[in-house]
Amino acid sequence: MTDSRLPASTTDPQAPAGPSLPAHSEAAANPPIPARSGATEARPLPARALTIASSDSGGGAGVQADLKAFARCGVHGTSAIVALTAQNTRGVTAIHECPPDFVAAQIRAVFDDLPPAAVKTGMLFSARIIAAVAEALHDSEIPIVVDPVMLASSGARLLRDDAVGALVELMFPIATLVTPNLMEAQALTGLDTEDRAKIAEALVAMGAAGAVVTGGHGTQPVDHLFTGSRHLDIPVVRHDVAATHGAGCTHSAALAACLARGDSITDAARRASLVAGRAVADGLVGLGAGDGPVDVLDVRRFSPPTLPVIV
Repeated sequence: MTDSRLPASTTDPQAPAGPSLPAHSEAAANPPIPARSGATEARPLPARALTIASSDSGGGAGVQADLKAFARCGVHGTSAIVALTAQNTRGVTAIHECPPDFVAAQIRAVFDDLPPAAVKTGMLFSARIIAAVAEALHDSEIPIVVDPVMLASSGARLLRDDAVGALVELMFPIATLVTPNLMEAQALTGLDTEDRAKIAEALVAMGAAGAVVTGGHGTQPVDHLFTGSRHLDIPVVRHDVAATHGAGCTHSAALAACLARGDSITDAARRASLVAGRAVADGLVGLGAGDGPVDVLDVRRFSPPTLPVIV
């Protein structure tokens, strides 16, 4: 039986193309940006996606990473911020939770005027925030990617202990995909194994329509996708760089962006792996004193526009 939360198994032929996917080539995830052919040329508007997550004051993860990943995939990003973190590359020093009714108001504002074609959730922090988000999204029929963020790369806890149950009970049943890393997946399922296929099946049994257990940790460098009926290993390239902060956020945001553009679940998962891997490879080592942020936009390629010469 096909789960209604999953997109069609083939890519929408009318959707604009996302990051290229030839032969799993990682380099294809960051092609050169073409020059504009003319200011008056009519161009189609981009798809829209919504991130519901927390702010990272250091700019490496959270909503900031999500919006950059949306842009990288050619999608207009909108956001609903559930908490503010005082954070840098060395760690999280404080968290300020937004009122749940204000979180719901942000979501309503986006849906009322800029209805997204896909949603991604990240750090939701507390049970009452999770309840507000689940209620706001309950009747939505668009793909929802749930990234069950539990720990920062610095080790700081980003999900309260009493919120784990709420995350599974309220967010998994509306999720098209859940995208935990290996440690998060083990914690959620209680399985002490690196068998990603077994863990992904357990995540789906807990209520999600599908799951991707990402491949940045553990013995095997693979993202494992389980759609509820089909398993797929997606090889990933690991990069030995001290700049992985925001990699998980970038992956799940890129996945949501590709679903917003009309990709099949499989193509979206493959593209997200490419985008996240390239972002780590281009990571900003040494930007701060701790683990540097990934760079999904490869910002070192860019500079302000050249000023015209005034005679």
